[in-house]
Amino acid sequence: MTLEAMPFSRALNAGLRKAMEDDPKVLLMGEDIGKLGGVFRITEHLQRDFGDKRVLDTPLAESGIVGTAIGLAMAGFRPVVEIQFDGFVFPAFDQITTQLAKLTNRHEGALSMPIVIRIPYGGHIGAVEHHQESPEAYFAHTPGLRVVSPSTPNDAYWMIQEAIASKDPVIFMEPKSRYWQKGEVELDQPAVPLHTSRVVRTGSDVTLVGHGAMVTTLLEAAAIADSEGTSCEVVDVRSLSPVDYGPILSSARKTGRVVYAQEAAGFVSIGSEIAATVMERVFYALEAPVLRVSGYDAPFPPAKLEGTFLPDADRILEAVDRSLAY
Repeated sequence: MTLEAMPFSRALNAGLRKAMEDDPKVLLMGEDIGKLGGVFRITEHLQRDFGDKRVLDTPLAESGIVGTAIGLAMAGFRPVVEIQFDGFVFPAFDQITTQLAKLTNRHEGALSMPIVIRIPYGGHIGAVEHHQESPEAYFAHTPGLRVVSPSTPNDAYWMIQEAIASKDPVIFMEPKSRYWQKGEVELDQPAVPLHTSRVVRTGSDVTLVGHGAMVTTLLEAAAIADSEGTSCEVVDVRSLSPVDYGPILSSARKTGRVVYAQEAAGFVSIGSEIAATVMERVFYALEAPVLRVSGYDAPFPPAKLEGTFLPDADRILEAVDRSLAY
């Protein structure tokens, strides 16, 4: 086993590099991703090493970028598109949801769309409007799209490669607040397949479930709860569509209590769907209703208020206490 410690951002860069080395049909497209290396430097040095025909700086036109990627996929390429910030994806929303998501079905499976759309998402970076949103539920609601979100550098390294290898379009949600978080990356083999949820901390009293940046916050809350005598199990969803319910339901049966936490607004969200499914499938094993902790049902606020808007360990622990009180 070969382990190397690196930040989340560098793990993504290494994963993209490996995918490009392994398959000459893989190419990258996006705004300022070439010479600059992207706003977050995820594609740093890739244009230098692979050339400007495989790492393409595009105009500021998200719909055109995704439309071009669709044409390239039809021609046999595997485009990886970078959307600079989460709120910038909406000009491309029509291309993604009415074209990219439906083309394979429209051709009765004869046409594959191996396109990855990378979207840095979520808060905790003190940015302005349109730079800290969590639009994952829009894409998970759209049949024909796969949606995933890594929470660790190791997952970032492997999941980006697995997404690129998929014959289906993948929306790759990157928790931008974790870009600087360091962790060990196993360079020899992936820990688990792409569309697999995973228990990242074992416990016996309450199950905490989440995805992306929230997993780190859940682990923080679990450590505090443990110091106060409550044992929390933490499940990282990883794949938002399809969802691997096995570990989530097994944990719910074991603890009898579930709390889902997310940065996105709570109404019609990933947390809503998973909470409903847990209630349907393991109702008689539950000791309390599934509780949700989320961003508020309001537009993302100015940066100085993001700490109030986004769930933190205290809000999660409050939900844990409510669950235990039933």
